Amino acid sequence: MNATSMQSIDARIHLDLQGSTANMPILRELRLLLVVNPGIVHVGAHLAHAATAMGIPVQLLDVTGASSSNLWVNRFHFHFNGKRPVHLRRFSELVLHTCRSFQPTVLLATGIAPVESVTLQAIRRLGIRTCNYLTDDPFNRVHYAPWFLCALPEYDHIFSPRRANMADLHAAGCCDVNYTPFAYAPDIHFPEPPSGSAERARFSADVFFAGGADRDRIAYISAMISEGFTVALYGGRWERYRGTRTAALGLADPQTVRNAAAGARVSLCLVRRANRDGHSMRSFELPAMGACMVVEDTPEHREIFGSPNEAVVYFQSIEGLLRTVKQLIGDEAERKRLAAAAHARICNGRNTYKDRLGDMLAYVANTP
Repeated sequence: MNATSMQSIDARIHLDLQGSTANMPILRELRLLLVVNPGIVHVGAHLAHAATAMGIPVQLLDVTGASSSNLWVNRFHFHFNGKRPVHLRRFSELVLHTCRSFQPTVLLATGIAPVESVTLQAIRRLGIRTCNYLTDDPFNRVHYAPWFLCALPEYDHIFSPRRANMADLHAAGCCDVNYTPFAYAPDIHFPEPPSGSAERARFSADVFFAGGADRDRIAYISAMISEGFTVALYGGRWERYRGTRTAALGLADPQTVRNAAAGARVSLCLVRRANRDGHSMRSFELPAMGACMVVEDTPEHREIFGSPNEAVVYFQSIEGLLRTVKQLIGDEAERKRLAAAAHARICNGRNTYKDRLGDMLAYVANTP
């Protein structure tokens, strides 16, 4: 299937979902079991909050229960047992038991969920629709797990926030794969400028970035630091690299992220190349928080934000990034215009996790 055909199918599906979601009464009979990480910044927590807001009966199973409390035991199984969670079998049995007791109509897991293929088969025999919002690319060597690739085809529906792996998912035996972008959570992602002179000074920076220290990201951050920009850098492992450790500020809670995004002149949005991302969670979260964004140029980002300089500024190289950041730092009026345009584009559209959950459930309800 060529790219044009794939895009037309995606467009048709999106329109179908919009039409289905408008008929919200079809969701009233649904009972939802979420198999997710419920941490406050994770997609699973956003989906649980959305389900509650929609009035859908929901029960949540915490996927961290499949791991050991001993970090070294987890590491051993990750490295020497095919990335198999320590308690995969026990957790899978818990999922099946919950399906029998709670009797959901839909099971929705996120990412590399610890549910075995035989368990998914048993759940489907109960008449429960099984879905996975595949937040990570299972073909990324970091996530590649044979046990999970065996489980993937047993899901009735796969919702992928990346187009680049859809052909691979079909080849792996997944029959129904739909492109479903990330989103933002209005209760967490909103503008919150730092208050008071001390807080404003703390969060003042030329550039804000929050995310893990992926190898392909290090060159971008190091170049900005070397160029003399003040960089507020949040996320794991940045302190390990000589070129970035001076800007590393560690992990951040949601309020810190909101304050830092508002306090910086520019917010940087990078994709995860190892995940073959065309956009990231920050692609929706940053504009919802009112940030002026400099965005890695991808087809999906252009689909989200429109033409260059309409709502964001794109870059394709380190040199382009440095040039763009320098221009924006010196133009406050343009920064405000871009931030307002990006905020309106995302927040006036259907881009919350409530919208995404409604789309997924409506699609399932209307698919034979």
